[in-house]
Amino acid sequence: MKKSTKKIALILFIALMAAVMAACGNDSANGNEDKSGTEEEGLKIAIVTSPSGVDDGNFNEDNYNGILSFIEKHPNATVKAVREETGDPAAAVQAVADIVADYDVIVTPGFQFAGVSSIAVENSDKKFILNDSEPTPVGDQTDFDNIYAMNFAEQESGFFAGMAAALETKTNKVAVVNGIAYPSNVNYQFGFESGVNYTNAVFGTDVEVVELSGYSGTDVNGADVGGNYVGSFADPATGKVVGNALIEKGVDIIFVAAGGTGNGVFTAVKEAKDDVKVIGVDVDQYDEGVNGSENIVLTSGVKFMGMNIEKSLNSVVDGSFKGGNVVLHADTDSTGFIKEEGRHQLSEDTLSKMNEAYELVKDGTIVPASNFNGHTPEKFPGL
Repeated sequence: MKKSTKKIALILFIALMAAVMAACGNDSANGNEDKSGTEEEGLKIAIVTSPSGVDDGNFNEDNYNGILSFIEKHPNATVKAVREETGDPAAAVQAVADIVADYDVIVTPGFQFAGVSSIAVENSDKKFILNDSEPTPVGDQTDFDNIYAMNFAEQESGFFAGMAAALETKTNKVAVVNGIAYPSNVNYQFGFESGVNYTNAVFGTDVEVVELSGYSGTDVNGADVGGNYVGSFADPATGKVVGNALIEKGVDIIFVAAGGTGNGVFTAVKEAKDDVKVIGVDVDQYDEGVNGSENIVLTSGVKFMGMNIEKSLNSVVDGSFKGGNVVLHADTDSTGFIKEEGRHQLSEDTLSKMNEAYELVKDGTIVPASNFNGHTPEKFPGL
């Protein structure tokens, strides 16, 4: 072979090896190995939340944790968390519109995101998981193939919180603090009041639900629903003010359903001189209750959102995703209260009574009042 021919062959060989090593380097850098020769692209997920963000310790964070759990099992998937700073429904929908082109699935926790239906109609190739609301109708259309809208029967979880409070109070004064009178929050309030009334009627307690003047809530239909509404899910300062005012009135157990605002109530209870407890909401908040060597959390009224978010994302991946509006109840283990040992401070007697009531809620014998189910805390099936 001539020297020039050998030189050309050597150059070609070096170029080929460089290309192979570059390809291997890319696979290593991306952490992916695709034996078919094509890198697999994972699901691109976004979550758009209220001002309290994905680290609020309860509602938003539980939705986010459902996504993170999905990603643990699907490492190629990614998530982007977007915080909408105002909580205004129009701004919330705009925040989704601003990013919709870049993601496969958008998770929107909160009633203020109901209007994403208009975006879903214009982006039929995208999928939306809406939590805490049904989508706003677009013309005559109320169901959307690319929106899975899940609501939870918060009144059931609130009912158990009310029972726990009424069975454990020493002052016979309890209360619930809410953020904004969205349907989910009113459901918690009415459920709590139902639970207290049920305990008074069935077990002979005489417990009062305390409401502060000036904090009555107005629901989405303009109805006065009473309660203690701060008017925000991201105002811990006012939450602390309301918490202190309730403690001054003799309340010793407070059900806190107020998002980031609830952190202020927790602070008020931790600083209280008297023995005061809180009941967490949405998720197990026992860890947030640590107060020196003590813990202020009695139990938590929960809805298992993360579990259902993960199920929905799995359905996208396996091709079984189906749009629709659903309400998840105790019969699917989607609502309830925390009763695992070491995560609550309920007495054995209280726990026994609540477990019995849980079965009655599960089979439909007890139907606590909610914002729109036609029942009131003073009159509902099972009372």
